[in-house]
Amino acid sequence: MDSLFEDCLRDAVGDDAASVVCKALSCPASVSVRLNPFKWSAEERDAGTRFDCIVRQVPWSPYGLLLDGRPNFTLDPFWHAGAYYVQDSSAMFVGEIFRRCLQQLPAGEDGNIVRVLDLCAAPGGKTTDLAASLRERYGYGFVLVANEVIRSRAGVLADNTALWGDPNVVVTNADPSAFASLAGFFDIIVADVPCSGEGMFRKDPEAVRQWSRENVSLCQARQRRIVADVWPALKEGGVLVYSTCTFNRYENDDNVKWICENLGAESRGPGLSDFCGDAYGCGWKVMSASFGCSLLPGLVPGEGQYCAAVTKTSRAAMPSSGRASRTRNRVSGPAEWFNVPVSFRSSGTTVVAEPSVIADDVQLVSSSVRMIRSGCAAGEVKGRTVVPSADLALNYMLREDAFPAAELDLMTALAFLHRDTIVLADMQKGFVMVGYCGLPLGFVKNLGSRCNSLHPGSRRIRMDIDK
Repeated sequence: MDSLFEDCLRDAVGDDAASVVCKALSCPASVSVRLNPFKWSAEERDAGTRFDCIVRQVPWSPYGLLLDGRPNFTLDPFWHAGAYYVQDSSAMFVGEIFRRCLQQLPAGEDGNIVRVLDLCAAPGGKTTDLAASLRERYGYGFVLVANEVIRSRAGVLADNTALWGDPNVVVTNADPSAFASLAGFFDIIVADVPCSGEGMFRKDPEAVRQWSRENVSLCQARQRRIVADVWPALKEGGVLVYSTCTFNRYENDDNVKWICENLGAESRGPGLSDFCGDAYGCGWKVMSASFGCSLLPGLVPGEGQYCAAVTKTSRAAMPSSGRASRTRNRVSGPAEWFNVPVSFRSSGTTVVAEPSVIADDVQLVSSSVRMIRSGCAAGEVKGRTVVPSADLALNYMLREDAFPAAELDLMTALAFLHRDTIVLADMQKGFVMVGYCGLPLGFVKNLGSRCNSLHPGSRRIRMDIDK
């Protein structure tokens, strides 16, 4: 291990904790998942029946599970159905801080929409965690903008959020500075900023090779630029949740101090102290930092995370209008497929459905930054027919009785996900929703003697499903 890294680590967390971390970095990484609470019954969640290798629940995540070993997630239809997300247990701590911040917001009465920005969102772990917490508290009364500046990673983010199934997530592909036009729009901004990646050392040897004190300084400057650029979009009194997966103080406490002193904010660090120490009574120690909390390998099972929160004290003007000046392509669509009122728009030949309650907010966002996904892709227009989209089967808005449904066994479900031909001889012809253990997986067009798969080629299982 680089001696300069060890010096930075000791400077940030002290000699004793640094020694524990350095020892832990030579051990295998842990594996954890976070359940999608809207795709499991309460009984299934409590029993953890899907996994036979559960060690324990992650104490700071109501749906996080630490596993003993790594199952083959590719061959699990539950993963393809968006029933859980594979996420480091330390990273789930950002969701814990976020839920604490939500408690300070009004409960969404009088039609007020709660607006949240996940600024550096790919690949989607934190986005799906935030979405679950928002839905549990506000139902459909929120909009969560998940942004990623790198286009290829934004595509991954869009796909992962589509699997998760929450229609109130809007995926954008923009530089943080683009959000300045949405002055005072967001109640909470979560910035899990790009960092020097000290928390990736166990999983990615390249992160170790790329580490240098110079790179830490470059990351610190970039992180400050990112937060400063997006700062106008946070309302006065709104909260910034700042996090990294690194350990040094330069990218963590020093940056939060800089935000408070230069952008106009008040640290919420003292209000997070009850999370620290062995606050969860399980032997996992969360360290208290000057402005936030540090999770370190060896003290907790995960790869490490720093998280802090600040309240904006500087003024921010609200947008001049609650509606965008640009008219979007509103169209009619199959409203009978949905369990809530929806608004339809066209995107090429695709009909997109959005919860009506957030349609104006989505329009305002799309007029300011590049939007690549919102609501749910309902289907593709082919002549006079709308062919249901794979995303529709996974989305919370789909009415349970909108389509005939076929329950598949494990091997047939894997064959469907592999895009092999399956036969549903006992089902009526036409569009059929197929599922596994009660969870929708997608659609086929049943021809009687065989089915045409509507599963996207980009999502198909590529490995041998018979192994």
